[in-house]
Amino acid sequence: MTRLLCALLLAFGLSMPATANPNFDLGPAVGTTAPDIGTPVDSAGAPRPLQSLMGKQGLVLFFYRSAAWCPFCQLQLINLNSGAAEIAARGYGLAGISYEPPAVNAKFIAENKIGYPLLSDQQSEVIDRYGLRDPQYKKGSRAYGVPRPVILILDRNGTIRAKLYEDGYIKRPPVKLVIETLDKIPTEMR
Repeated sequence: MTRLLCALLLAFGLSMPATANPNFDLGPAVGTTAPDIGTPVDSAGAPRPLQSLMGKQGLVLFFYRSAAWCPFCQLQLINLNSGAAEIAARGYGLAGISYEPPAVNAKFIAENKIGYPLLSDQQSEVIDRYGLRDPQYKKGSRAYGVPRPVILILDRNGTIRAKLYEDGYIKRPPVKLVIETLDKIPTEMR
């Protein structure tokens, strides 16, 4: 991806404040227990249950479309990586899920020095469990099975404490907003 494209995407996507759109709800409700993710595999092919991804306080779990062909996702993955240490310092793990195979995620991780796991849900089972499959893509499309992008903040018991998203796939909540949201979660809820 060229530097110009990254700069444009940053200017129009991640630089604008993003919050949950009150006119559009996406995924499981805040306050409910997050659906089980089973054991999707990471970029090395190792099964990763939800508890293996948790930090002491919980997990920032996000769904993204593709690390291979979605420039908005690529920018989001890089942006989240820039705040991974701050997220970890707050006691949270960070992990992303897409329908991509492990090899695609491994290549992106290696090329961009991503420091958190990207999980493969090739049959979109977890994506469907969370109610996030993007309905605009039909079977046969390369995008069939992609999730609508959302960031969920789970406490250590798996309860959804916050979610961040937009009503499209172009704008994404920036890592700064994720960190601000973590800081607003009352300690007794972590």
